Amino acid sequence: MSTSPKPHAVGPAHRLSRWRTTAVVTALALLGIAAPAAAQDSTPTPAPEPYLVGRGIADATGEVAATGMMGYGRTDQVAEGLHTRLRSRSFVIVDRATGRRVLLIVADSPMIFESVHQRVLKRLAERYGDLYTEQNVLITATHSHSGPGGYSHHLLYNLTTKGYHEKTFAAITDGMVESVTRAQADLAPASLTLTHGELHNANVNRSRAAFDNNRRDKEFFPEGRDPQTSLLRIERGGRPVGAINWFPTHNTSMTGENKLINSDNKGYAAYRWERESAHVDYLADAEPDFVSAFAQTNAGDMSPNIALKPADELPATEFESTREIGLRQYDAAHDQLDDTGQRLDGAVDSRLTYVDLANTTVGPAFTGDGREHRTCKPAIGAAMAAGSTEDGPAFPVFKEGENPVWDAVSKTVLYGADEELKQCQSPKGIVVPVGAMNAVYPWVQEQVPVQLVRIGGLYLVGVPGEVTVVAGLRLRRTVAEIVGADIKNVLVAGYSNAYMHYVTTPEEYDKQQYEGGSTLFGRWELPALQQTAAGLATSMRAGEPVPRGSVPPDLSGRQLFRQPDNGPDTPPLGRRFGDVLTQPAASYNGGQQAAAVFVGAHPNNNLHRHGTYLEVQRLDGSNWRRIADDGDWSTTFRWRREGLMASRATVTWDIPADAEPGSYRIRYHGDAKNFLGGIGPFTATSRTFEVKD
Repeated sequence: MSTSPKPHAVGPAHRLSRWRTTAVVTALALLGIAAPAAAQDSTPTPAPEPYLVGRGIADATGEVAATGMMGYGRTDQVAEGLHTRLRSRSFVIVDRATGRRVLLIVADSPMIFESVHQRVLKRLAERYGDLYTEQNVLITATHSHSGPGGYSHHLLYNLTTKGYHEKTFAAITDGMVESVTRAQADLAPASLTLTHGELHNANVNRSRAAFDNNRRDKEFFPEGRDPQTSLLRIERGGRPVGAINWFPTHNTSMTGENKLINSDNKGYAAYRWERESAHVDYLADAEPDFVSAFAQTNAGDMSPNIALKPADELPATEFESTREIGLRQYDAAHDQLDDTGQRLDGAVDSRLTYVDLANTTVGPAFTGDGREHRTCKPAIGAAMAAGSTEDGPAFPVFKEGENPVWDAVSKTVLYGADEELKQCQSPKGIVVPVGAMNAVYPWVQEQVPVQLVRIGGLYLVGVPGEVTVVAGLRLRRTVAEIVGADIKNVLVAGYSNAYMHYVTTPEEYDKQQYEGGSTLFGRWELPALQQTAAGLATSMRAGEPVPRGSVPPDLSGRQLFRQPDNGPDTPPLGRRFGDVLTQPAASYNGGQQAAAVFVGAHPNNNLHRHGTYLEVQRLDGSNWRRIADDGDWSTTFRWRREGLMASRATVTWDIPADAEPGSYRIRYHGDAKNFLGGIGPFTATSRTFEVKD
């Protein structure tokens, strides 16, 4: 933790006196007390704050060792430790005029599965009754590909993660609920301002051939990418206290070679604002001065790998790339703090319905060819197995575009026997007919939630998929035309409330790039979602409810494949838990890396969700003070099994170039399991080392 005085969270120093004066005037006004004349001379009283807003952060990190990581679908990407913790950030927004509210949860998570959606809503109902329901709660993921997996209730997503992981599932959902609880307790009068900017060096279209196949709408994005960065600024008494940013870029700066749990570029952007700028101490600040979330929008074909290099060329620079793309998103968002923007003062509203994408009739108003079409049972295409070359590896023999073997099988066998399937899924070369497999055991979700949230003049279309920029544009236009909004103010909130893979336009689908092969419900999937979004927008405009639709079943009791227990821990012969195997050097200069290796235990014995696996401490007088922990970008915690039951834990600290000279040490907090299943904590401490000028 920095030893310097804690500055205001954001903005240049000359704004501090204005913020303080405005805050005093606002507080007195709320109490019905006239402000002193001196306070009114230089600063006008701000307009009334039309909303109540609450902010909350909580740790949502699951297992950090011996668990398959989620996102790249690789069986060899098994977690070996922790780089940065994963967090849930919640924002409660209440219209003071009507009392209507919405809850936005932005999680550093690969995906939001229906399992998570159901559990969080159930926990909120137990605590708050009908205050928060599926209708007014939007849960969205940043889509980090470096998070632990195994928390879905659908089989497909647990195949590469050593099965279902109850500990990780509990950590994610508990963290979300805790962040909501903190946001609820934080409710206070606030104003909201919506601003937009452009960011041109943090995303690139990784499927340009598919994008270029759009016969209409591609002209909206001259560079083939969506550069819009939108910021919802939260102010109290004229001072910014929070922000939600939306910008489309995949959270894949860390590659499939990475084995450390990490929140990727969007996680770093939030960390940069909260920890490095606002000096939030995640372990100590129950009521942080500033809360920032960097959420996804239509990022389906947007890669952060702007050089479009093959993913296997990136591991040497992945930490640097992650930080740089995160920093660019932070800078673009932070630059909007002084923008006038649009001060929101309208209603708060929300609608959600479930649509059965395996069986939806889409009207000619949305199909684009003047005819009625139907969606169909989900199927995985050969192009999905090919992977996205720029962001992930391919399975052997598969490629994007044409796959002669699978194309021929689909054409002569599957499509020949089922004309309806052909009308829906062609020209996809089907590899895995997961819809048929769902009849035996639930592999993927078919009934998916689609949501529309309004916050004044801002509209969020909650879609449980990875929406390409042109598919997103069509969804945005569909809603904007009905509600009468500027299209800039209508955003797709991708990766929300469940997961259904990709959403492409029919034209993009025809090219069968990775995204098209991953569009499970066929060529008419996007038109079906547009039709659903139109229904939500129409009902919202009319002030009417919508049918709930086909609600997916609760699968929590049907998990067949679970991760086995990690077993007991024993230290190597002649050693004790916490022994230091490798001490740090006697001294370092700023910019170097300090490291220590300890006799450890399995990290999954205790996830330390309210604590840390490590501390870097500096001697301050006669006391040791924590200056970094396992939530900081500068540290890593690596774990390795040695033999059957022994463990080695390695802690590193990248010493800042401007680190304060003095005496430092590294501490490791572990928890060992005995043969009876009991778990006991231990703490290990390195020798003292010096950091020089």
